[in-house]
Amino acid sequence: MSAPLHETASILAATVPQPTSNAPSELTTKVDLVLGILAWAGTAAGVCGVLVTGAMMAISVKRGESSEHMSRLGMVLGGCVLVATAGPLVQFVFN
Repeated sequence: MSAPLHETASILAATVPQPTSNAPSELTTKVDLVLGILAWAGTAAGVCGVLVTGAMMAISVKRGESSEHMSRLGMVLGGCVLVATAGPLVQFVFN
């Protein structure tokens, strides 16, 4: 890295503000409650999606039909990963 670029990067990185949290505690407890409920709902939806996809796969195999259940299962599992990592990712970015 060139010297001017390194100096500019160190100046810009040094001036990043570090805000303090000053939200009312009543608000943060209610927001935490809502986010917790949404996290549980997302997890339940993911489990339900995997169960429904598995049931559809079993019914299709019994009937002799072939359809793209693996892509549907991939979408459901991708959603599960997104729901599972949303909280820790946001906490990492904002803390």
